[in-house]
Amino acid sequence: MEAIHPEGERGLIPCENEKTSLFADTYGGRIHVEWDEQGKVTALGQLPFFIDFLKTGDLFEPWVKDCPLTYTSPNAPSKTDVLGTLLLSVLSGHTRYAHINAIRFDSVNPELLGMGKVVSEDSVRRAFQGVEEAACREWLQTHLRRGYEALLYEPWILDMDGTVKTVHGKQEGAAADYNPHKPGRPSHVYQTYIIANLRLAVDVEVQPGNQTAASYAQPRLWSFLDSLPKAV
Repeated sequence: MEAIHPEGERGLIPCENEKTSLFADTYGGRIHVEWDEQGKVTALGQLPFFIDFLKTGDLFEPWVKDCPLTYTSPNAPSKTDVLGTLLLSVLSGHTRYAHINAIRFDSVNPELLGMGKVVSEDSVRRAFQGVEEAACREWLQTHLRRGYEALLYEPWILDMDGTVKTVHGKQEGAAADYNPHKPGRPSHVYQTYIIANLRLAVDVEVQPGNQTAASYAQPRLWSFLDSLPKAV
């Protein structure tokens, strides 16, 4: 007997024992992602979908292209490899350059970012030594603003937060003052401007550890507010 209503394409609705799969568009091409419930858990299992977000939003390539980092040696690493290594390190929760060694042998995620390889910690540490601070600040603030500027046309509240970051070794601007983590140790203070409720950072200013009060962040704060579009 001929069926009046066709069954449709098989596989659109997975069976009970069938593995579910998803697709992600990355800089290394479109990939097929399957979940293995019996496999080991990895902290970077969601990274392909974040890379999909970066590609769809056209965020990573312009960020790399506009970076003021330049190399003249033919043996120097590419900007994509250097900045991609930094991004992967941050997403892995690393807090020091030495932690980059933990991702040196990752052969999957770097390819998804269009990288040739993960560079060494020394290459990342030396990358911006000869780059002007003002150029780096403009580059980062320009691309940071791309992520939140559209939200500013809705009612929002600016929140300020000062976070003490303990300093290891000798670092520029470090000073000993209030330090709840390691009393008496030098530290920096991250004065952060945040869109309240969203907890979305719009700017961060690094100051010596003895400038924890919000009043020390006012000069940069007024400069930031003056730079916003008048319609905001």
